[in-house]
Amino acid sequence: MIRDSWRIVQLGLKSLMLHKLRSSLTTAGILFGVASVIAMLAVGEGASQEALEQYRDMGVTNVLVRSVKPEETQQTSSSMWSILDYGLTYAEADRIENLLPQATVVRVREVQRGVMRGEAFRVTVVVGTEPQFLDVSNMAVAEGRWLTDLDMLNQENVCVLGQSLARLLFPLENPIDKTILAGTDDRFRVVGVLAGQGRAAGPSGTTYDECVFVPMTSSRRRFGDTIRNLSTNRFELTELHEIKVKLSTSEEVENAANVLREMLRPAHATRGDYEVTVPLELLKQEEASKRMFNIVLAVIASISLLVGGIGIMNVMLATVTERTREIGIRRALGAKKKHIVQQFLVEAGVLSALGGIVGVGLGMVVPQLITYWFAQRTVVLVPHVMLAFCISAAVGVVFGIYPAWRAANMDPVEALRHE
Repeated sequence: MIRDSWRIVQLGLKSLMLHKLRSSLTTAGILFGVASVIAMLAVGEGASQEALEQYRDMGVTNVLVRSVKPEETQQTSSSMWSILDYGLTYAEADRIENLLPQATVVRVREVQRGVMRGEAFRVTVVVGTEPQFLDVSNMAVAEGRWLTDLDMLNQENVCVLGQSLARLLFPLENPIDKTILAGTDDRFRVVGVLAGQGRAAGPSGTTYDECVFVPMTSSRRRFGDTIRNLSTNRFELTELHEIKVKLSTSEEVENAANVLREMLRPAHATRGDYEVTVPLELLKQEEASKRMFNIVLAVIASISLLVGGIGIMNVMLATVTERTREIGIRRALGAKKKHIVQQFLVEAGVLSALGGIVGVGLGMVVPQLITYWFAQRTVVLVPHVMLAFCISAAVGVVFGIYPAWRAANMDPVEALRHE
C-alpha cells in the first residue's frame, strides 16, 4: 500500500517536472494568494490590537468626563480680552463623589506652558491632578515617586515628568531632585519620572510621555483657574478639563455612565461643553469591528486563492488532454480508476502545497516590510498562517477533483486511439 502510494507520488512529481514553467506559474497563483491572506490579516490584526490596547489603557472600568471647548460665536470672539467660560467644575466632581461613593473620582486640569531646563525648552501641558490618577490611568513610575496626599495638602512645587520630556530636559543627568521652570517664574522640583506610555492620545493632543504632572492644589495656586491659551492667545476659565471615574467592576460602568449623563445634562445642555467617554463601550465596538474587518479581509484575500484554484483546474484539464494516450496505456496495463484519480490529485495537491509553503514564507516577510516602510503595526498569528495554508491545500484538492474524475472516466480504447 505504501509502495503504491509512493509510486503514485513519484509519477505525479515526474509529470510536473516535465513542464517546469507551467507548474511554476500555476503555483504562483496559490503562492500570492496565501501571502496576501496572511499579510492582510496581519495588517488588520495590528491595527485592531493598537485600538484595543488604547481603550484598555483608558481603563475598562473607567468613565471619563471631559470638558469640550464650545464653538465661539462672533460675539464671544470679538475681543481677545474676553474670557471664555466653559467645562466641568469642582462642584460637579464633588457631586459625582456623592452620587457614586463606591467609585474613585480623580480631578484633572491642564495648563499649556513652556517648560525649560538650561537650554532645553518644550511647550507642553502641565497636568494638575491627584494621587489616585496613577492607578486610575493604569500608569507606572519608572524612577522616583508619584504625587502624594502630603504634596496636595502642602501645595508643594513638585512634579513628575513623562519619559520623553525627561529625556529632552535631562539628556545626560538623572532628573530626580532637579528643578525645571514652567512658564516665566514657576519652578518645580522633579520627584519622579513615568514609565513610557507610548500612547497616541493625550491632553490637548500631547501624549502623556511629554507632559508634566503636578499636584492639583499647586496647579490652582500657581496658575489659577483662568488660564491663557497660548495657541489662540485667549483667556479661558475652565476649572476642570477632565474627571476620571473608576468603578469597582465592569458591570457598574454602564449604569454609572447613565447617572453621569443625567446629572450633567441640565447644567450643560445649552452649551454642550462636555462629553462622556466609556472605554468599555468603545472596546466592545472595536472588538465587533475587528471581527467584521478580519472577515472582510479574509474574503477579499481568499478571492486570490480562488483564482489560483481556477488556474490549477485549467492546467490540470490541459494536462489530462495532453496525456490522454498515457492514460489509455495505463488503463490497458491494469491501472484502476482510483489510481488515475490519485495520480492527478497528487499533482494538484503538490502544486497547491508547494505554493502554500512558499506563500507562508512570503506572507511572514511582507508584514515586516510594511512595518519597516510605513511604521504600521502588523501582527502575524499562527492560526491565520495555518488557515491560509490549509485553504491553499484544500483549494488544490477541490479544484483537482474534476480533472482527476474526467481522466479516470475516459474510455481506455478511445484514449489509446488519441493522437
